Amino acid sequence: MANQTFQGRPVVAGDIDGKALVSKQPFNPTSSYIENIWGGATDKAPCTDQDNKELFKKDLNGVILCTPQCIGSSMGGGAFMAVAGLGVAPKAMLYAHHIDAVSASGIVMANVWQEKPIITIDQLGDEFLKAVKTGDPIVVKKDGTVEVG
Repeated sequence: MANQTFQGRPVVAGDIDGKALVSKQPFNPTSSYIENIWGGATDKAPCTDQDNKELFKKDLNGVILCTPQCIGSSMGGGAFMAVAGLGVAPKAMLYAHHIDAVSASGIVMANVWQEKPIITIDQLGDEFLKAVKTGDPIVVKKDGTVEVG
């Protein structure tokens, strides 16, 4: 695959690179991190959301998570803050659509209050999610540019 570039909106800006972990269905932070939230600190963050077949049991620690959007309860923001505080958050969250207010609140609080940024870009578009595959190299720029491949 040739490199493809997408432009999104930085929510928490930063330069980072890594490997993509892709969920074509919306990501549920509360269901995905429940073991980490209630189980305490570990060096891994296995996805505990049985409804997400693409991510279930995969380690979410240090990945660049690509998803259309987040869904779930009002605990979603707290889930992001908790895993950031435990040191097992994703490196980055890349959204095809708009970030929701609940997830944004937790991601921004992790950055501001805990000084543990989860680089976050939204509005990358449906073409981004069609192009990116799990394992693809990703480069994220602080201006919201995302390079896949």
